Amino acid sequence: MQASSGRRALGIALAVAALQMVMLVAFAWPAARSAPHDLPIAVTGPQAAAVADRLAGQGGFAVETLPDEAAARQALRDREVYGAIVTAPAGPKVLVASGASPAVAQQIGQYAATLSGAPAPPVTDVVPAGEHGAAFASLALPLVMSGIAGGALLALLVRGTGPRLAGLAGVAVLGGLGSAALAQGWLGILDGSYLAVSGAIALAVAAISGTVLGLAALIGPPGVVVGALTMLLLGNPLSAAATAPELLPEPWGDLGQLLPPGAAATLLRSAGYFDGAAAARPLTVLAVWALAGTALVVLGGLRRPGGRTRDNGAPAAPAGA
Repeated sequence: MQASSGRRALGIALAVAALQMVMLVAFAWPAARSAPHDLPIAVTGPQAAAVADRLAGQGGFAVETLPDEAAARQALRDREVYGAIVTAPAGPKVLVASGASPAVAQQIGQYAATLSGAPAPPVTDVVPAGEHGAAFASLALPLVMSGIAGGALLALLVRGTGPRLAGLAGVAVLGGLGSAALAQGWLGILDGSYLAVSGAIALAVAAISGTVLGLAALIGPPGVVVGALTMLLLGNPLSAAATAPELLPEPWGDLGQLLPPGAAATLLRSAGYFDGAAAARPLTVLAVWALAGTALVVLGGLRRPGGRTRDNGAPAAPAGA
């Protein structure tokens, strides 16, 4: 008996140590390897070609030459670039959009200083993140955790496809309205239209909760574990909510944008700071995940291993029985 308990204790210790290592890699590795990878940046002005060549030589930037400062400002508002360097005989100035990423905005200013030789070129924030915009990254994990909790609770406590889908809609809508009210009205993290922000949060919750619920409906309780680990250990670290997808090691930044947490962060920035600019891709990604989760819930309720099944997996009685 003691030998069996000892082996069990050793197995638990090894499993926990492995989990710790996985979580360390998942959460710390993207930050430890953070660097620009094809980061979109614009240059304009009389020395634009020379500056573009120097940026290209440094690597990590996707440089676009624009005709004038007005075009650079519009590119920032449209989320086509993260920043712009406007050259002039008196020295360069920097345009940034901290609403897209305060971390990237700071880095672009530092790069501009090295290019000009000046200690601090003037910086204009065309699309500011707001007074408390630096706290934007703190929204990501609560949305992921609450989305996982919503899907898990619906899977474990609610029976029937209709009630589960109704519960999923309620979790998403109420979560979106409530979270947007807190993020905008009390915390002051997000600007923009309240309905647009609440809709973005609702869709993100529907995508995360729907995936967890759908997997659970299809394969049972292990589906909750699979869905939770996908969103928490893969989706959340790769969401780039604190930085930008282009700062993550390739190809993980692109992968993160195809998962609900990353798409949600991008969509929230578009809705909260850019009046919906560049929202089409993350909106599509979240809609696909939400619809896929819904389809899995329906499919799980209609499994036919030789006959119609109830949601608890027991075969339904034949008609007339």
